[in-house]
Amino acid sequence: MKTTKRQAQLAAFDRLLTIMDELREQCPWDRKQTMESLRHLTIEETFELSDAIIEGDLEEIKKEVGDILLHIVFYAKIGDEQQAFDIESVINSLCDKLIRRHPHIYGDTEAKDEEAVKQNWEKIKLQEKGNKSVLGGVPKSLPALIKAMRIQEKARGVGFDWEEKHQVWEKVEEEMQEFKSEFNVAEGAIDSQKAAGEFGDLLFSLINYARFIDINPEEALERTNLKFIKRFQYLEQEAAKAGKQLSEMSLAEMDIYWEKAKKL
Repeated sequence: MKTTKRQAQLAAFDRLLTIMDELREQCPWDRKQTMESLRHLTIEETFELSDAIIEGDLEEIKKEVGDILLHIVFYAKIGDEQQAFDIESVINSLCDKLIRRHPHIYGDTEAKDEEAVKQNWEKIKLQEKGNKSVLGGVPKSLPALIKAMRIQEKARGVGFDWEEKHQVWEKVEEEMQEFKSEFNVAEGAIDSQKAAGEFGDLLFSLINYARFIDINPEEALERTNLKFIKRFQYLEQEAAKAGKQLSEMSLAEMDIYWEKAKKL
């Protein structure tokens, strides 16, 4: 049964490669694409997959995974045309890397838990890439919130981390107090640059605490964004039904609809 399923999977992948070859040869749009022209589309597809995952829409996840797979095959096709790499070398390179980075499976290294696996992964990755810093592998273009998460995870991978979550929360409270001292002043001008620095420290410590209690802060914030959008759109719709314009309503009037939205 397993063999039959694997054969079907390989046949489907072969079909995709054949279609990619045909599109690259015959379709004016596909012929025109380069790695550079595909880049922003790949980013867009990744965000669409992220949206589908947050919404828990499995059918949509399947479609978006397919779109990203198409992009992977497309890059490999262009790489083959440039005699740089092809889908075979991409896959074999990935397989080799997975074997190297899982010595507890394919070697004699022991890893008793997930944390040990992560630490081994980071050590091996550091050796492979020859980075002088553990943080050298963090992409510069990552959004700041996700970058903070990756920085903290990589530092933890080599043992640089807090031991207990209460220590992290104490750091959050310390950063909050420092921020309040810079921003919540009674008189005089605020040093906006210094206040921004303290606010950044506060966010970094909150992201760190979220990691300790197994909350993905990026996902948590996005869920809050979606919740706010839903409630605000309800506010707009109900105000329109009542023949009102938001810009002409008082905050107290809007708050009535907002409280109703929170109960939905």
